[in-house]
Amino acid sequence: MVLLAGFSGPAMGGVEHIASTLSADAGTVVVHHDLAELREGVVRRTVCTAGNTTTTVLELAHGCVSCTLRADLLPMLCTLATRPHVERIVLALDPGIEAEALSHAIENVVVTGVADRVDGPAGRSVRIEAVLTCLDGQQWLADATGDEVLADRGLASADDERTVAQVAVGQVDFADALVVLAAGADALERERLRAVLDRLAPAAPIAWLDELADFDAMEIGALLTRVPADSRRGRIFDAHAPLLRGQPPLSTDYGVSIVEFAARRPFHPERLHEALDVLLDGVVTARGRVWLATQPDHVVWLESAGGGLRVGGAGRWLAAMSAQEQDGIDPDRRAMAALGWDERFGDRDVSLVILAHDADPAEIRHALHWALVEDDELLLVERAPERVALWEDPFGDWHEDPCADPAEATASASERTNPRGETA
Repeated sequence: MVLLAGFSGPAMGGVEHIASTLSADAGTVVVHHDLAELREGVVRRTVCTAGNTTTTVLELAHGCVSCTLRADLLPMLCTLATRPHVERIVLALDPGIEAEALSHAIENVVVTGVADRVDGPAGRSVRIEAVLTCLDGQQWLADATGDEVLADRGLASADDERTVAQVAVGQVDFADALVVLAAGADALERERLRAVLDRLAPAAPIAWLDELADFDAMEIGALLTRVPADSRRGRIFDAHAPLLRGQPPLSTDYGVSIVEFAARRPFHPERLHEALDVLLDGVVTARGRVWLATQPDHVVWLESAGGGLRVGGAGRWLAAMSAQEQDGIDPDRRAMAALGWDERFGDRDVSLVILAHDADPAEIRHALHWALVEDDELLLVERAPERVALWEDPFGDWHEDPCADPAEATASASERTNPRGETA
């Protein structure tokens, strides 16, 4: 399979152009689910093969992305995979369907009721060859650094809390290859965007286009062949995987830089809460593992995109597990933890990677250093954890920023279970 992702406007025009071009190939089926009427419980599914297009109107009992995946898209993949004339499936994704969430569903959601097939995930029947993302060279950086929610653009239902920045950043971060529609962007805009993309998706080959019509089947094929053999191709990384993937430039170009922050002492929760504003202005994205003094057993996952930030759980520190529990943990994680094991605190640490485009790295580091516990507080963490547990902790419930009203800014832990902090 090839997954085609893009946001509304010119980027979706790029998705449609590539999908139409690939549909002319013998053995290729292009599938698109239009979610424009999802709030009314209606999804329009279009299936294209060489010279043939069919559109089906689906009426769902619950108008949501998950229902679309479970009720129609995943079973369709399993059905198409059984047809001998189908060699490749191209999914032209609606902006409301994220490639990462779909890839997770393909590998984990059990599909039932498909004729002549044993129940199981669609991943038994299909393999992701590449995720190809199109983006508007003039608009993407503004989208990736804003705080608008998808519902404000009519791209999701009112109860969908995802932001435009979250989807825009996620589409690029998860991509194996990129197509940048750069018409109209001046030289400086292009170079700033290039600097961001080189750091957000360093391994992804990029096609820079002024004219979409010039991007024919041969050019598309050439781009896909440049995807590295070790590219993600739909793989999901958990919260304990390396934060700095690929080999992104560590220098500063056009004001764009990667800031790495690591510490072997925890954050004071109230000071961290105050310091987090530094990650919401002039920053494309930040992500990483956090050690909170008031939650010594639990790994806290932090991830931002533009002006929005989410915090959630990522399991427990190895030091908080029994030997038997540690035996069930990924060997790579245990090996990395052993290299830096501390006799007092085990594998507990802080590890963050921040991609800044218009912020001072020194200010970011200063604010985060300020939020760490001081020496006398660290002694309490080690010797009197029962006293530390009484500290005020804004992260006692998984937290979402910005938060003008604390009563509106909390969500239950059950809603913040995966590393990206998204509701399933």
